[in-house]
Amino acid sequence: MPLPSDGQTKNGDTAYNPIAWRIEQMNERVRSAKDQDLYLYLQPAEEVDGGHVVINGRRMLQFASYAYLDLLGHPKIQAAAQKALEEFGSGTHGVRILAGTTRLHVELEQTIARFKEAEDAMALSSGYVTNLGTIAALLGRNDVVISDKLNHASIVDGCLLSRAKFVRFEHNDMEALERALSEAPKRAGKLVVVDAVFSMDGDVINLPEVIRLCRQYGAMLMVDEAHSVGVLGETGHGILEHFGIDDPDAIDIKMGTMSKTIPAIGGYIAGKKDLISFLKHSTRAFVFSAALPPPVTAAAKAAFEVIEEEPERVKTLQGNVDYFITGLQERGFNTLKTETPIVPIIAGDDERAWMMAKLSQEQDIFVLPVVSPAVPVGTSRLRANVTAGLSLEEIEYAMNVFEEAGKAVGVLPA
Repeated sequence: MPLPSDGQTKNGDTAYNPIAWRIEQMNERVRSAKDQDLYLYLQPAEEVDGGHVVINGRRMLQFASYAYLDLLGHPKIQAAAQKALEEFGSGTHGVRILAGTTRLHVELEQTIARFKEAEDAMALSSGYVTNLGTIAALLGRNDVVISDKLNHASIVDGCLLSRAKFVRFEHNDMEALERALSEAPKRAGKLVVVDAVFSMDGDVINLPEVIRLCRQYGAMLMVDEAHSVGVLGETGHGILEHFGIDDPDAIDIKMGTMSKTIPAIGGYIAGKKDLISFLKHSTRAFVFSAALPPPVTAAAKAAFEVIEEEPERVKTLQGNVDYFITGLQERGFNTLKTETPIVPIIAGDDERAWMMAKLSQEQDIFVLPVVSPAVPVGTSRLRANVTAGLSLEEIEYAMNVFEEAGKAVGVLPA
C-alpha cells in the first residue's frame, strides 16, 4: 500500500494519518501470517523444564531460549529467591537512589564487580534500559559515539538518545572502525560501543583490535556482554577470558544482562568506582526506575555464584555448541560465522523461514524464525539457540528435523 502524500485523503473522506498507516501495515502482516497458520510468536509456555518447554499441551525441545547454562530452577537460585521474598517481599516501593535500595542490591553489585574484575557495579531494571541510559548519560552534543552496524537495538537507541554524533562502522571491520576514529574531532569525547556476541549472527567481536584502536585514538570502550557471560571463556567469565586478555581495565564500561545466562531480569554496568558513582547519579534509567524486586536480585546474585561453583556447565555448553554448529554445516546449512550458542540457520526469504520453523515445531522442536526487518532482506533464518540443558542425542534429533524441514522448503537440495 503506497503512503499518500501530506493532505491527501483516503477513501475521499478524512485526511490520511501516516501513524495509522504504519499500524495498519503491521497488523496486516500479522493477520496474513495468522491466516496462513505461520504466526509463531507470543506462544505462551505452560511449563518450562530444562531443555524442554510445553506449548499447547505438547512437550518440545527448547531451541529458542537464552538459558545457556540451564540455570532456571537451580536449587540454590530458587532458595535465594524464596528467602528474599520472605525477608523483603515482592518489591521495594522505591527507586534505588531513594527508598529502593536493600542489602540485597548492594550484595548483587559487589558480586557482579568481583565476577567482572571491576571496582564497582550498578544494577538496573533491564538490559535494554542499561544500554539506553548509560550511553545517553555519558555523551552530549559535542561528542562522537561509534557503533558496530550489527549492535543490538538498545545500543542504537542509546546512541540516538545521547544527541552525540552517531557513526556506524561495517560489522567487525577494523579498518572501518579506525577510519571512524581518525575522522572524529580530536577534542570530542569519543565512545566506541560493541556487542561481545552479536545477537542475530552469533559471531564474536574482534576485541583485541578494538582495544588497540580505542587506546590509539583516545576513545572509551563499552562492551555489551549480554550473550557472552557464561558462554565465552574457559570458565564463562566472558570475552576478556575468551581472548586471554589479562588486563581487566581493557574495557572501560562492562555491560551485561541478567536475563540470558542469568535466570532473572535486569542489566548491569561494571567499571571504575568513579564511573559507577557518576552513572548512579546521572543515568535517568537508574534514578527514575523502580529497583529490581528483591527475589530477582537475590536470584541473580546466586546465579553468578553458581557459574563459578559449577564450571562443568560451561564445558557442557561449549561442547554442545561445537557439536551443533558442526552438524548443521555438515548437512549443508549456512550458519554464517557463529561460534556461540546463537546459531543462525539461514533460510533466505521470510516465507521459507516461517515454513521451516512451523515444520520444526510440528516435530516438537521449539524454534522461531527471525525475518526482515530484524535482519537484512534475504537473510531470514531460524535463530536456534543451543544450551547446556540439551543432550547430544536431543541435538542430533533436532538437526535431523531441521534438515528435513530445510529440504521440504528448498533451503537444502531434496
